[in-house]
Amino acid sequence: MPMLTFDVTRPIDFIGVGRLCIDLNANEIHRPMEETRTFTKYVGGSPANITIALARLGLKTGFIGRVANDQHGRFIVNYLEERGIDTSNVITDPSGSVTGLAFTEIKSPTECSILMYRDNVADLKLEPGDVSEEYIRRSKSILISGTALARSPSREAVFVALEYARKHNVVVFFDIDYRPWTWTSEAETGVYCRLVAEKSDVILGGREEFDLLEDLHGTGQGNDRETADMWFAHRAKIVLVKHGGDGSTAFTSDGQIYKGTTFPANVVKTFGAGDSFAGGFIYGLMNGWSIARSQQFGAASASIVVSSHSSSEAMPTADEIQAVIDKYGQRES
Repeated sequence: MPMLTFDVTRPIDFIGVGRLCIDLNANEIHRPMEETRTFTKYVGGSPANITIALARLGLKTGFIGRVANDQHGRFIVNYLEERGIDTSNVITDPSGSVTGLAFTEIKSPTECSILMYRDNVADLKLEPGDVSEEYIRRSKSILISGTALARSPSREAVFVALEYARKHNVVVFFDIDYRPWTWTSEAETGVYCRLVAEKSDVILGGREEFDLLEDLHGTGQGNDRETADMWFAHRAKIVLVKHGGDGSTAFTSDGQIYKGTTFPANVVKTFGAGDSFAGGFIYGLMNGWSIARSQQFGAASASIVVSSHSSSEAMPTADEIQAVIDKYGQRES
């Protein structure tokens, strides 16, 4: 019996909710940002990247969010539309907000950092009234990103979307996506992300991200098995803990554990790996694949994206991902 049930009669496969921003990736790599003079612009934001990944894989996708009434906001909307992503629920914010910017520093393949500008950003201006119940009802699944919970009114809009999803049996994916630049404190992060995790079907996050949700007093690192059991006591069917270069571990509510693999890569930078993995993993689940095969597909996708200068622009096709699997690993059933 499948862990998740997706309503095949619904016309939209997947809706991303939350952050739409701009990534400015350093062209002069292997040097600090202080010495970097030029950058290349890409669409960014974790939920945007995951939605782009799934569109690239052929799913029918849409997005709920706000963009600034500026050149970057128009760039984002145009980019999504060119890739077949429905933007009918992407609103241009009229308040004078700006587009969030993320400057990336690539000192080495393993030493990368992000400088984010998140003051008065349009994506956190998303309001509860922006969220269409009918739009969510027409979708098989939605993705909620933890970043959208960091400020009001975006925070309240997320809970409205979550309520509609639960009402209409829409599968909820929750990517914890912790970005400290926006939050007031780790305790605040833990409180609001817990509330979403309790109502989600699939939860994805790194070990440190799960610790934020489960250990509000910061007393130590949690255990992956205990993490999974905690969320299975609520609604979760699948809990996936990402361990970077060591792969991932997926737990299912029927007691199964799946250790994910990694694939060789000519690493340019580390960021983008989690989003590309999530896109591939979700794609597998939505096609009824096994957990192990979905993990493998996500890992192969991540190996492609970390080998590229971009994140969103590098999201691969299914054939490109399968070529990596065929080259380096045995296909999972």
